[in-house]
Amino acid sequence: MKSLHALCFVAVCAASANAADVPFPQRPIRLLVPQAAGGSNDIMARNAANYLTSVLGKQVVVDNRPGAEGIIGTEIVARAAPDGYTLLLASAAFTMNPAVRKLPYDPLKSFDWVAMLGSGPTVLTVGPSLPVSSVREIVAIAKEKPGQITMATAGGFQHFGTALFKSLSGADFTILLYKGGFPAMIDVMGGQAHMTIGSIVQSIPHIRSGKLKPIATGGSTRASTLPELPTIAESGVAGYDANNWWAIAAPAGTPHAIIEKLNLATGAYLKMPETQKRFTNEGAEVDIKTPAQIHTMIPLDIAKWARVAKDAGMRAE
Repeated sequence: MKSLHALCFVAVCAASANAADVPFPQRPIRLLVPQAAGGSNDIMARNAANYLTSVLGKQVVVDNRPGAEGIIGTEIVARAAPDGYTLLLASAAFTMNPAVRKLPYDPLKSFDWVAMLGSGPTVLTVGPSLPVSSVREIVAIAKEKPGQITMATAGGFQHFGTALFKSLSGADFTILLYKGGFPAMIDVMGGQAHMTIGSIVQSIPHIRSGKLKPIATGGSTRASTLPELPTIAESGVAGYDANNWWAIAAPAGTPHAIIEKLNLATGAYLKMPETQKRFTNEGAEVDIKTPAQIHTMIPLDIAKWARVAKDAGMRAE
């Protein structure tokens, strides 16, 4: 493994003389995750941080700062010095929050994008307190018992996916909001909540252990990791489509050469067969994009989720 990392580091340095000449990093780098530990964002961050530490020669430290649906941690990065030493692990929640929250930063102007990591759909799972096997059963029970079926969710991406499910299904679920996807899953597994719609990445270990029962996935097509499961849309909730993504960002104004060096190192990580195998095993797909492509994607995603929020009746706070 060390030899493979060394070869990748050589390739990264050789790919751009300008980037390789930058005296960076000289000290540890903080990769801030604005969600709780144990969720999909945290998993993606820690996997990437381990590799980047080995090739950059300085520790990349994951720093979890949950709260306010990811806004607290994101603001920390937006206000950090643009020197490459404070980075953000962003997800789809980044483009959802503008629809429902007043932000202390500008999602279009406060960040420079480093690299896309991957993407993956949601999965609807239930715990031991809800003995069902299909979306139709869940919806039927919720309509028979208005407000009695609980959906545990975290802010941002999970909250949007949950609100969209409630809106499109027409059932009266009670939404329980947690600070992170992992605490939400813990309560579902323990029977304190009935179900959750979370990322496959954070859910798959508990599905495989039998602690969570998968019902349907949330993308437009079936997930390669759980191909036997129908999508939520084909299970009777027409129009449902919710995919998560993960990317690394830096404060706006970070020198181009530093962005380039981090982008090259991340790209080498994503191209490794073992990385692609890990992503597939965890229910995600590697999604390599240039910083320019991410900059183009962000406003389109913001507009998409603003429409979803309006249609679902989600109000700004």
